[in-house]
Amino acid sequence: MAMTTIEARIAENLARIREEIEAVCRRSGRSADDVLLVGVTKSAKIEWIESLVALGVRDLGESRPQQLLERASALEGNRAAAEPIRWHLIGHLQRNKVRKVLPVAGCLHSIDSLPLAARIDAMSAELGLRPRLLLEVNVSGEGSKDGFSPDQVRTDWVELCALAQVELAGLMTMAPLGDDAETARPTFRRLRMLRDELAARPGSPPLRDLSMGMSGDFPAAIEEGATMIRIGTSLFDGLPERAEST
Repeated sequence: MAMTTIEARIAENLARIREEIEAVCRRSGRSADDVLLVGVTKSAKIEWIESLVALGVRDLGESRPQQLLERASALEGNRAAAEPIRWHLIGHLQRNKVRKVLPVAGCLHSIDSLPLAARIDAMSAELGLRPRLLLEVNVSGEGSKDGFSPDQVRTDWVELCALAQVELAGLMTMAPLGDDAETARPTFRRLRMLRDELAARPGSPPLRDLSMGMSGDFPAAIEEGATMIRIGTSLFDGLPERAEST
């Protein structure tokens, strides 16, 4: 069956992004298989997401818990997916939404406090789940951003590592907005250094994942060690009624 114009455009965008990921990895001495593309769907129409899934993107990210639940329900049993869709929550999670989100999102990128992590741990035990958590760190220190400060992560580290029903998989950050992707590089580098510091502590988990980099700055993020990049705008570039940037 021939692709529609929209499907063809998404396929073109995805191919361009994957080519750039491969090029950045080659010059960084990394394998492209070590970088997971999370397709951020918060501003996409359902039919666009279905096209993305049909093109092989299985990891999808949403910023809002309610929209994640609605999108997951709408795409449940999607026949275009040879493998199940893996949902990532990449935005803020309130403690009163944990019970609803956990059965749907296996990876939570925005854990910004010890009380939230403890709530997820307790609820995971109750539900018999073991979600992967990424601790959001406000490396840049911007007041407008959520997340642990680096010092708070260090202070809470022993208690975070003691949580038994979750997997502390790594760290996540958002770089300051800017036209030049190079302005984001110091933020990415500091997150990697913090990850290395924490992982070296006795009793720490490996912290394999660094979720950092979006459409405008992911090459720098990959060069600085990103294992997950969160791409939205570039995937749906050129389509009508595109909303928020990611």
